[in-house]
Amino acid sequence: MNLIQAIIMGLIQGLTEFLPVSSSGHLVLTSSLYKYFTHKEFVTGSSEEVVFDIVLHLGTLLAVVLFFKDDILKITKSFINACVKRDFSDADAKLAAFILLGTVFTVLVAFPLKIVSESLINLPYIVGIFIFLTGCILYLGEWASEKKKAKTDKVDLKTAIIIGLAQGIASIPGISRSGSTISTGIFLGLDRVSCARYSFLLSLPIIVGASIFYPVLELDLHQMMSFSWVAFVVGFIVSFVSGFFCIKYFLKFLGKHSMKVFAYYCWIAGIFMFVFFKFFV
Repeated sequence: MNLIQAIIMGLIQGLTEFLPVSSSGHLVLTSSLYKYFTHKEFVTGSSEEVVFDIVLHLGTLLAVVLFFKDDILKITKSFINACVKRDFSDADAKLAAFILLGTVFTVLVAFPLKIVSESLINLPYIVGIFIFLTGCILYLGEWASEKKKAKTDKVDLKTAIIIGLAQGIASIPGISRSGSTISTGIFLGLDRVSCARYSFLLSLPIIVGASIFYPVLELDLHQMMSFSWVAFVVGFIVSFVSGFFCIKYFLKFLGKHSMKVFAYYCWIAGIFMFVFFKFFV
């Protein structure tokens, strides 16, 4: 791991984690193109690379926390009060409970897909198919948005469960987490901005869980001492800064525009990945 790799991957993670184009799919694309043109490994699947990916996700996690800090404090306080009083009638307390419930359903889907997801890292043409599928999901979501006149900004039990399942499916490289969760919310009647807000908040528990449990269960201290921690810090900062501004401007974009432009992009990127890595590599 060197500084150039750290900057490139940090920027890609920060932008594509929140834009509905699949951060995991674009990391596979970048690493595969780097390997093709330089004849060097970019992502090897080693412990260092896996931990670096976690570090990048922590950068975008911090971006979410700082951007939504007021919302997080409010719903956390409401949830604690609701637990003490055993009264979950407050809207913010319900939202916190729905985020936790959605996370449970995410894990139920994502954990069985773990082996499949990891195997796709070395199959970029397959990842290209899933990026193309992400484009279809986004387009259908916008089609549903145009058909549904009644919109709401409230998440209910059914919505929380289904969006949680969608986030679990998005553990497959190429399926956008934000794209699938936002589009699913739109299908269920949520407005785009509320979908995006809930999607970003829903990402917090799963990123925290993965960031804690993988190092604890899979690594030892001796391994971690040998990692390129300077590159890790640089990647973290780049993913945080790019992620923060991406959230800010993406929410503004969603308030005025549809996600069809991202659907078109995913179709182009997916077709390119499939054709290039299937027939030319």
